[in-house]
Amino acid sequence: MYREHSTVINAPASVVWRLTTDVVKWPTFMPTVQHVELLTPGELRVGSSARVKQPGQTTAVWTVTRIEPMTEFTWETRRMGLRMIGRHLLAPAGDGIRNTVSIEVVGRGSGLFALFFGGMIARVMRQESAAFEKAASQVSAG
Repeated sequence: MYREHSTVINAPASVVWRLTTDVVKWPTFMPTVQHVELLTPGELRVGSSARVKQPGQTTAVWTVTRIEPMTEFTWETRRMGLRMIGRHLLAPAGDGIRNTVSIEVVGRGSGLFALFFGGMIARVMRQESAAFEKAASQVSAG
């Protein structure tokens, strides 16, 4: 299963990148995240892990697998026998930044997972995109 959502944010790339990678602050502006505990001190880097609690889900540990400053932050977790890969991609778009969030679910049972949870995941991704856009606008404005 693969789902993604993109939105163009009219804010400096540095603001969107900081919001994207400061995962501990996500619960302050993103309704889809209740709590994030960074398990690896310091800035995010390949191998960094965080314990993430989202509404209606058990806590999961996500581990960074790729980070390209100002461009990409990818992390993954394993749940229910499935590998889940979350990506945050930033790219220039006119006067703003295209912010793309995606989730890829692979493994035996991913088709059933998509059938039962695909719609919910698409809604969550739209909410996350909107939250990044709103937070970036607030930071840029003041």
